[in-house]
Amino acid sequence: MSASAKAIQADLKRLSNREDAEFLQRFFKTGPGQYGEGDRFRGIRVPASREVIRKHPDATLQTAVELLHSDFHEDRLIAVLLMVRLYDKAGEQARTEIYKAYLANTARINNWDIIDSSAPGIVGRHLMERSRKPLYRLAASSSLWERRIAVLSTFYFIKEGQFDDSLALAEKLLGDREDLIHKAVGWMIREVANRDGEAARRFLRRHYSEMPRTMLRYAIEKFPETERQSYLKGMA
Repeated sequence: MSASAKAIQADLKRLSNREDAEFLQRFFKTGPGQYGEGDRFRGIRVPASREVIRKHPDATLQTAVELLHSDFHEDRLIAVLLMVRLYDKAGEQARTEIYKAYLANTARINNWDIIDSSAPGIVGRHLMERSRKPLYRLAASSSLWERRIAVLSTFYFIKEGQFDDSLALAEKLLGDREDLIHKAVGWMIREVANRDGEAARRFLRRHYSEMPRTMLRYAIEKFPETERQSYLKGMA
């Protein structure tokens, strides 16, 4: 492991808190059969992790990839946050390298907070002016986390006023069995609705009756109460 990765891990070790680690292991569902089964936590909250990142402005992509292979959740979160920072500052060739490294290590990008804080700013941003086919391959993956990467990557497009891929992926994932995908898809539909209410409502009118309940609730969370109830009662 490089000196930079070791230095970051030394900082993280000093910040470790056993009580917080026990709480985070419950919060992120690390028990047998749960989505985060076996994940380990140092017990460091996100603001403290961001402080560690600021202490290491010269960390490289190699450092980030090394941290991705840590057993500790916080190390992997810092890894992707480093990748986002590197992507922001990089030229075109380096950005492609970061994007490829991210997708080559999706087995290590394996919890919702790690994905949500990085997929839009790396995968979504990289594909903004490119083919979106990689997202559809990810959405068809057997990996829950790769499917969530696909959905969350489109958040970047939504912020740029492009909604088609978010809604197309939502349609493909209507039958997904995972609650974390239902929440992600519903969240993206809600974000579309915040910017183009009619586009979201057209989608909902076609699909609300087949949407998992959690997905629907997330999607219509900010609708007027009477409209929310009409969807929930199947009267829209």
